[in-house]
Amino acid sequence: MTPASPPPASPAAGTPVPTKRWTYVIPVAVVMYMLAFLDRSNVSVILPYMDGDLSLSAADEGMVTGIFFLGYVFLQIPGAILAQRWSARKTVTILMIAWGVAAMACGLVQTKEQFYVARFVLGLFEGGVWPAVLILLASWFPLRERARANALWMACLPISSILMAPLSGLMLDHTDWRWVLVLQGLPPLIWAVVWWFAVADHPSQARWISRRESEYVERALAEDEAAKPAAGSGSYLDAIKQRSVLVLIGVYFFWITGFYGFTLWLPSVVKTLTNDGSSTEVGLLSAIPFTVALIVMVANAAWSDRTGKRRQAVAVPLVVAMAALLLGQVVEGGVLGMLLLCVTAGALYAPYGPFWAIPGGVLRIEVVAVAMGLINALGNLGGYVGPYLVGWLTDSTGTSVTGFGVLAGFLAVAVVLVLAGLRPSAEETAPVAGAGRAGGDAGAEGGADAETGARTRAGQAFAERTR
Repeated sequence: MTPASPPPASPAAGTPVPTKRWTYVIPVAVVMYMLAFLDRSNVSVILPYMDGDLSLSAADEGMVTGIFFLGYVFLQIPGAILAQRWSARKTVTILMIAWGVAAMACGLVQTKEQFYVARFVLGLFEGGVWPAVLILLASWFPLRERARANALWMACLPISSILMAPLSGLMLDHTDWRWVLVLQGLPPLIWAVVWWFAVADHPSQARWISRRESEYVERALAEDEAAKPAAGSGSYLDAIKQRSVLVLIGVYFFWITGFYGFTLWLPSVVKTLTNDGSSTEVGLLSAIPFTVALIVMVANAAWSDRTGKRRQAVAVPLVVAMAALLLGQVVEGGVLGMLLLCVTAGALYAPYGPFWAIPGGVLRIEVVAVAMGLINALGNLGGYVGPYLVGWLTDSTGTSVTGFGVLAGFLAVAVVLVLAGLRPSAEETAPVAGAGRAGGDAGAEGGADAETGARTRAGQAFAERTR
């Protein structure tokens, strides 16, 4: 029996992996979701400056931010399935236009009930975008690159806050909150045109990619699929019943409860630290923690791809966030408070890349779309629970300390679930076995001919599904 040749997806020693897709796919997706995150989160900057226009209590403000996530649930799974079976490019284009119109409508409301409806509809149309883009990235980046690709795209979240919070503050200094919401709803309508012409669903459909890079991606993805365990009959129900999917839903829910419950209230905290400074000052100071978050999340994703320790890359930052949240409620002084805000922001953003690399590492292409849609849909209900819970507890107790203590408890549950609920094999599957070394270990002796044949057949089947 002859030794197996090195896996075809791994470049020859000394030959760099083609990287043009990193400079085409990721930037366009980053700008797209920056606009989505702006229209989602700008309300947190605006609420303190509405001057009682809609007579909102603290609980009402929590409802305004949180009801977005009730709408966000409904198109998660349909959006993922459409992206996989039809087209991620077309799905996102349609949703981008729809959410832009809904975002503009938020600035035209006259009652708090209308505000609730507008925010719900905005969440409805934005809901399908996240899983659709994850499916798109899964067609462009093999598992050994997935956490970094996810993190670079998801860097749009802190980048949006770095750029857009000061922008919202500056706009509030020169116009009222209604115009801010209307004007910030326009860019998605423009960027939808850019997205349509710049993005392709698969490498084989892109005009700008080289044949060598396209073949590298398709072979690598085929090998990833061949290495995954079968998901029963391959039905969506089989994916939903998998223990890892259920655990990931729980982890994401408790994490996002703490995440959004904190970050959507961040501008109000900063305003308190600045002794009711101007909206521009609050926006600029709010950008500092998100700058830290951007650096930490990219570094954590790179470490996760290099070591394969997905669970630790999720759990450790959440422990740090929990401690910083609790400590932040007892310290005094603006400088120390800002330092804790920076630590908390970095720790809460850090798990994004590694977390979303886990489903693609344990689920086959046939079922990963619905699984990621379900995880994002049910997990993001935490985005409703967090803000509303903090608002309600603040109204009930007269202080936000109780609310932040409860949110820290939610993060603790997420840590327990990720460490006790996910098996080590979940994060040690293919993503990192070949990361950082040319050729990997797949050229080992034994069963070479059979393995090569199986991978070839898997590659052919995968190529057929993705064309």
